[in-house]
Amino acid sequence: QVQLVESGGGLVQPGGSLRLSCAASGFTLAYYAIGWFRQAPGKEREGVSFISSTDGSTYSADSVKGRFTGSRDNAKNTVYLQINSLKPEDTAVYYCAAAKAPPDTVVYVDSWYDYWGQGTQVTVSS
Repeated sequence: QVQLVESGGGLVQPGGSLRLSCAASGFTLAYYAIGWFRQAPGKEREGVSFISSTDGSTYSADSVKGRFTGSRDNAKNTVYLQINSLKPEDTAVYYCAAAKAPPDTVVYVDSWYDYWGQGTQVTVSS
């Protein structure tokens, strides 16, 4: 059974950090392009971090560059999103997603993703 399970969300004060995890089962993450997306209430879903298939290169959206970093642990079949210097506007549900893709491919379009996790809530508030 193909599954992505996120964890690590929570309530954090502005300026704090979180590390979100996304564990895969039923398939090998290393062969898929990975995306981290977020959706705040009343807003469209936004891609924030991307990992290319196979070579694992990472990319961040301009809106979060320097604060969000994606990574992948092939041995654990898990991807991570490190979020630093959190701001109230980072409050959202965060999702990981996996897309079937040729090697060394980044997928930026959310509709191209095949598998999605259930989401984890991140709330930034004092």
